Amino acid sequence: MQGVFITGTDTGVGKTRIGVLLAKALYKKNIRVIPRKPVESGCKTMTGALIPADALALKQAAHYEGELREVCPYRFSQPVSPVRAARLSNTKLTTEQLVKACQHGDEEGFTLVEGAGGFYSPISEDGLNADLAMALKLPVLLVAEDKLGALNQVLLNMEALDMCGLDLVGVVLNNLDNNRDRHMDNAADLRARLDCAVFKQNYCGSISDDLVNAVIALPARPVAKLVVS
Repeated sequence: MQGVFITGTDTGVGKTRIGVLLAKALYKKNIRVIPRKPVESGCKTMTGALIPADALALKQAAHYEGELREVCPYRFSQPVSPVRAARLSNTKLTTEQLVKACQHGDEEGFTLVEGAGGFYSPISEDGLNADLAMALKLPVLLVAEDKLGALNQVLLNMEALDMCGLDLVGVVLNNLDNNRDRHMDNAADLRARLDCAVFKQNYCGSISDDLVNAVIALPARPVAKLVVS
């Protein structure tokens, strides 16, 4: 499986925004993108069905011809963590289910998986986003909001990624509101401390060509087998 796992330092840092921009850029390069957001909470009901807004945005950006239920099979209405939302809906969510939801058999393309919440946020009854990323064996793209405090958040997540033995595509500093202090330069500060690529995503700007090229160059990897106790 060739692809990337998009995670964040927190909830609301703009993972979907980066995923959408990346999917659009890959599509323009004639790369078929297979988007996956295996679980989403806080879904609104439209015409009698729960609609996962983030998954829908990824599907549209990728021009994915598959069904929305393939992109996001597990949908919940409560705007809480996926695990709690599943419990409130009397559903038991496991990492194995989410791994299967991210797989696509013989369907060829670049797999773009977006997690839910931060890297260490629980995503199933038996695992965190970190466990899903390890099971998929996909390199990680870490998204952080470009704000005061980002250095601490990114460095903590980098330590966690290293402990999990996951490869890193890079860090994306996402400018969500264009109101940063002009003296702040988180990218420069992180580059001085990290041995990885650090990308800046400007407010309403296009995605970095360097990031797109780094993603395209990622090798295909086999999905790890889950050991169910």
